[in-house]
Amino acid sequence: MDRKDHWAWPRFTQPGLTKDQLLVHFRHEYQVYVRDFPVLLARTLGLGPPAKVRAALAENIYEEQTGKLSVGVPHPELFVDMMSGIGISREQLESSEPLEPEAVAYRRFLDEVSVQDPWPLGAAALTIFVEGSRHERAYVEGTREHDPIETAIAEHPLVKHYGCPPEKMRLARAHREVEGDHRDDAWSMILDYVPESGALFDAVADTVERSLTLWLAYRDGVARAMGLSHD
Repeated sequence: MDRKDHWAWPRFTQPGLTKDQLLVHFRHEYQVYVRDFPVLLARTLGLGPPAKVRAALAENIYEEQTGKLSVGVPHPELFVDMMSGIGISREQLESSEPLEPEAVAYRRFLDEVSVQDPWPLGAAALTIFVEGSRHERAYVEGTREHDPIETAIAEHPLVKHYGCPPEKMRLARAHREVEGDHRDDAWSMILDYVPESGALFDAVADTVERSLTLWLAYRDGVARAMGLSHD
């Protein structure tokens, strides 16, 4: 997770991207995993993990699909609403225009791993990798710090540089409200049920490594489609 970082990311934290470039990025994010993330989680739940893991996954699914542990709106819908704040419509996000090949490959992997036995493979790929960030080590060690949510929203690139009204940033509020419990659950379901060595340990580590490789390629493909270059 320390390596879940892409060279193009700083471009998203600065002004200067066109609306068309933002659309390429966010349409891919929406179609590759945001829209269907509750479904991906549900597939892993359907593999029948232990009761404690079932409860954690079920709560995550409930929040993603209903938002009723936070702001009361499904997370995919919060994403659509956030996009409306920068002038990108649902129809544009749902466009049938082909995705970049690397995006198709990454989504295919998420589809496959979500139903792959044993269940820790999907759980690690989805709850650790997809939902996590390069800040996971600081989170696990208890040193992760956040600005107050109002400050974080005001400083968010979509608000600061691209004109998104702060009231359209409810997704950020939802993530802040449930982040702690979801990160605790994500790490607990892996660390509590995967031995520190052996075949299952290796399989989980390999799965997350593959997640990273495919994600980096996916981000390369989107950057290419946006016309960004790695200087």
